[in-house]
Amino acid sequence: MNPQLRSLLQVLGLNSIATRLTLSFAFLLMLFVGIGLTTVEQVRQIAQSNSRFQQTDMQRLRDVQELRSEFEGIGIQLLDVFTKNYESKNDLYVLIDARAAKIKQQFERLKQYQLNAEQQQALNTLIECNDLFRSHYYEVLDQYALDDLAGAKKIYTEQVEASRNTLLKEAQNFLDQEKLSFEARQREEEFKLKEMQERVFLLAAIAILIGASLALLTRRGVVRPLVVLETSAQKIAEGDYESKVPSTETIEVARVGQALNSMSEAIAQREREIEQLAYYDNLTHLPNRTLLLKQFDNMNLNGCGLVLMDIARLKTVNETLGFVTGDTLILETARRIQTALLEFNQEGTALAKFNGGTFAIVLPAIRKASSDGGIAHSDSEDVYELQSAQIKELLGLIDHHLTDPVRCSGYTVDVNLVYGIALCNAKSAATMNQAERSLNTLIRNGEVALYAAKAQTQTVVWYSDAQEASRLSHLSLLSDLRSAVQNSELQMWLQPKVKLADMQTYGFEALVRWQHPQRGFISPAEFVPFAERTGYISTVTMWMIERALQSLQLWQAQGLNLSIAVNVSTNDLRDESFPDRVRALMQRYDVSPANLRLELTESGIMEDPSSAIPLLQKLRELGIGLSIDDFGTGHSSLAYLQKLPVTELKIDRSFVINIDQLPSTQRLVKTIVEMGHGLQLSVIAEGIETAAERDTLRELGCDSMQGYFASKPLHGESLQKWLDQILLNARQT
Repeated sequence: MNPQLRSLLQVLGLNSIATRLTLSFAFLLMLFVGIGLTTVEQVRQIAQSNSRFQQTDMQRLRDVQELRSEFEGIGIQLLDVFTKNYESKNDLYVLIDARAAKIKQQFERLKQYQLNAEQQQALNTLIECNDLFRSHYYEVLDQYALDDLAGAKKIYTEQVEASRNTLLKEAQNFLDQEKLSFEARQREEEFKLKEMQERVFLLAAIAILIGASLALLTRRGVVRPLVVLETSAQKIAEGDYESKVPSTETIEVARVGQALNSMSEAIAQREREIEQLAYYDNLTHLPNRTLLLKQFDNMNLNGCGLVLMDIARLKTVNETLGFVTGDTLILETARRIQTALLEFNQEGTALAKFNGGTFAIVLPAIRKASSDGGIAHSDSEDVYELQSAQIKELLGLIDHHLTDPVRCSGYTVDVNLVYGIALCNAKSAATMNQAERSLNTLIRNGEVALYAAKAQTQTVVWYSDAQEASRLSHLSLLSDLRSAVQNSELQMWLQPKVKLADMQTYGFEALVRWQHPQRGFISPAEFVPFAERTGYISTVTMWMIERALQSLQLWQAQGLNLSIAVNVSTNDLRDESFPDRVRALMQRYDVSPANLRLELTESGIMEDPSSAIPLLQKLRELGIGLSIDDFGTGHSSLAYLQKLPVTELKIDRSFVINIDQLPSTQRLVKTIVEMGHGLQLSVIAEGIETAAERDTLRELGCDSMQGYFASKPLHGESLQKWLDQILLNARQT
């Protein structure tokens, strides 16, 4: 647009849609009002003219026609003088005088009209002729009054007839003048009507032309910019935030365009923030698992390696020094790993940050040159060895950069990483399909190796097929364990507890065993830790408690006053509903609460003593005896020990082995026994296998014992024989 025209539009305010539309509609309204007023005025004038035409010209024309008729009538009445006999002459005079008076009135009426010069001349001539005709026919009437019909007829023939003809001729001439005037007036009215139509049509055409021009200007000033806005909005909807809405002279459209541009920038900024949150770790700003998987999506990872590493003791740092210190430790660890990768200088290596203090490094496949100058396959055995050596080199660099402690929040913290390593090598890739060769599978294998490293307290563990088999076995083990509880595949074995004073059995410890229908006997050391990790141990615990109560109910009916102790896991101590479920079972089987004991590990209680102690108090209120198992191996303090509502301390087997030959251990155990007695607790030692160990514990004041020296765990027939012996001894005493 011309700059001068643009400036003019701005000065006039026409660069605003509101101003343009207001002026356009105002102008069109004024135009239509003008057309309406003009049309109304023309119609009014035509109506007035028609009214005047009807009231004046038509009446004058009728008056002239009646005047001519009167002239003819008075002539005919004069002839009656000669053709009719009137009984009275006065009757004839009256008729003629009445007609003469009417003619005079008509002349007076005609004089009152606005006549043109020709009409006025014709009227004056007609009046003169009428005066002459009147004087002549009165002479005829005078002769008639004298009964001189011959004289009257002579005057009529010589004077009246001539003046009458002249009068009629002038009357016809006046009538013709009126007719011409009437026709002229008609033509004038028709011309005015046609002129009004043409004026209305012209104004309508001008209005249409102006309306079309305004519509075109509105389209150029509104519609076209709106199309541009629509196109820009569509681009924003498609994710194109870089293209901007072009500037325009229209104020409103320019504002909408600026708003769209601002919205586009805001959406782009939010998407960048969302992408940062979705694909990057919020603390280290390293790529996260999602972005790493996206980068390697649908890629063949044959020959690639994954190093999964986790900061050791990060949980302890967070709990003791706070999460700020833990975050600083993670940040510094990330920086040092990045420095090691720069020194490693292997193209295609990707670093990512997973949850907590876990990092992942993906190493590309090594391409080894073949003997003929080509490239060896990345899944060959020698390439696999090279990849392993390369990973060991990388781990050495990382450990080297982590040698110096990290200074954070005023503390010096050593950084140690635990590594789980997985390779997609020739052996594993041969049995995998394309989906199983994905990075997700490689990460899963790395996690299996990392978990194994933590479980085995090793620094580095390489993933192997044996670990995969073990992992799959554990997965099926959970399903089998559920069915074992439902199908009564589990068994409760009982190991006797014996008083050292008289070697009499006063109770048993319940031990769970599993006889799998296909796998055979499964050791508790295998499935109990797995059940604890999966959270299914609580179901096993309730199964054991119910079996214990069933046995106690049976013994109670037989007259045996024995107790059964059931081990309780740490998960049970976190379950607030556990005391209520135990109470419900006791009410169902109606046994003495004192005959049911629950054994809890020291470490399990001290994991969260503030929650465990109230739960133990609820159990103790039921009358159940509580025992601290494996005492001496945990980290409990005397302050907590005196708050625990327990009734028994169970000395761990590690203090019992060869105690008869270890004076220092004897002093330690004596201290534990005395401390237990001081807290009014009974003390039992487990794992007794020799008479010497039994005798030593008896001398140290220990109350009871449990172990192979007294009896192995019993079940079935062997258990029944033990119970029968107890009944026999009871009857003999």
